Amino acid sequence: MGSGEKHNQVLMPTDVSARVGFFDRFAGVASNVAGRAAFFAFCVLLIVVWAPSILLLRDVDTWQLIINTATTIITFLMVALLQNSQTRNDQAVHHKLNAIADGLSDLMVQLEGGLPDRDVERDIAELRAAIGLEDHESTSHNAAATTRG
Repeated sequence: MGSGEKHNQVLMPTDVSARVGFFDRFAGVASNVAGRAAFFAFCVLLIVVWAPSILLLRDVDTWQLIINTATTIITFLMVALLQNSQTRNDQAVHHKLNAIADGLSDLMVQLEGGLPDRDVERDIAELRAAIGLEDHESTSHNAAATTRG
């Protein structure tokens, strides 16, 4: 399989749609909120408020049923939301790794002289986009290397 054939099968990061659906956005926000200390404090507060409620309910079975039901529902929903976020993160990493491998392959073929009509700068730009390296980062790195050398 030649480099051109492989290139057609790989989705480059610039080819992946930036549009994110409502549920994916909601799952991302929920994942960010659930990972904060404030959410943990809310969970502790929920337990602190629930514990003395036995004085109002007077029935241990009902009292336990309330916390068991609440925690089961919250756990079920959080697992679904966090799984969605993890799946999207895994897919993003997969796309980036594929793009990096494909871009490096194209550059190696280009440098060997196999593709004289290809634009090396375009391949380098695509690799930078795949890695997430911005021009100002590479410029500051190059400037630091120049001043050291």
